[in-house]
Amino acid sequence: MSLLDFFRRRESEETRAVGAGYTSAMLAAREAYISGASGIAELTGTAQSCVSLWEGGIGLADVEGTDLLTRQCLALAGRSLALRGEAVFLIRDDGLVPVSDWSMRTRNARPTAYQITVPEIGGGVSMTALAAEVLHFRVASDPGAPYYGQSPLRRARLTAGLLQKVESGLQTVYGNAAIGAKTLAIEGIGDEQFNKLKADFGMRDRYGEVLLMALDPSHSHPQAATVTPQDMTPDISKVLLAESLAASREAILMAFGVLPSLANGSTTGPLVREAQRHLAQWTLQPLAVLMAEEASEKLAPEVKLDVMRPLQAFDAGGRARAAAGVVQMLTMAKEAGVDPEMALNLVDWGAE
Repeated sequence: MSLLDFFRRRESEETRAVGAGYTSAMLAAREAYISGASGIAELTGTAQSCVSLWEGGIGLADVEGTDLLTRQCLALAGRSLALRGEAVFLIRDDGLVPVSDWSMRTRNARPTAYQITVPEIGGGVSMTALAAEVLHFRVASDPGAPYYGQSPLRRARLTAGLLQKVESGLQTVYGNAAIGAKTLAIEGIGDEQFNKLKADFGMRDRYGEVLLMALDPSHSHPQAATVTPQDMTPDISKVLLAESLAASREAILMAFGVLPSLANGSTTGPLVREAQRHLAQWTLQPLAVLMAEEASEKLAPEVKLDVMRPLQAFDAGGRARAAAGVVQMLTMAKEAGVDPEMALNLVDWGAE
């Protein structure tokens, strides 16, 4: 080999991960994380109403086992879980510090270290923290990326996008269309007046006015045409915007665990209570259990979160009748010589 060959760049094959390899998996996970964090319909009234229910419900939860989970932290966690699917807090001796942005390292699909940004006035402060120093609440994690969460808006991306398009379309119609305006046919106007009227016809926000005065056919103007008085309000009933709007709202409500009947104008009191119980039992309490599990691992031996009692998400009258029946059953069991604990186990009435 000559001396020149020593300085020549050697040709080598470059191997890249393709298909279902590591690189593609990481790119897909990062894309899912970014799209899930954005939220398609975050600014719609329907989504914000659901976010408020999550924020208020989790913020009222009863906490046992730690003093670090304050109402403020719980409310922040509820809002972040609703909009982003995740909530991260830095553990400090004087309390939990909310984290605005973060990245992580994992081992065995579990976070081991975090690069976090703590919000401060004048700019965020970046630092590194071990997993034991960070509370990371997440919901609806994907098996391909169990260390990330998913917001309900991302899981209902199609309906959220449809709701956004419908609301944007309605905003355009009500902002630009000549609602309540009419055309009126007159005769005997000149070219200058005709051109001015044509320009006025294209102006916005001409609500309830006469937009165009058309020429009589007998006039010599080449653009003359007969226009009878008619309403200029656009007919949007044919595109079924009302039905699409209602269907999209109901889909987003269900994605957040809120029964659509709660937003119905004809809803009665019993149905409102059932909707609140459904939200607390099937959405907020499971989230509270996941949060308590993470807090128990990082903060204390055992942390409990309960949203059922503070939200009164149960039938008070039925619960009172059930308690009376249990007391009566225990009395009868004691008189008959039956073990009360065994009697409770027969009807699956445990301590929890």
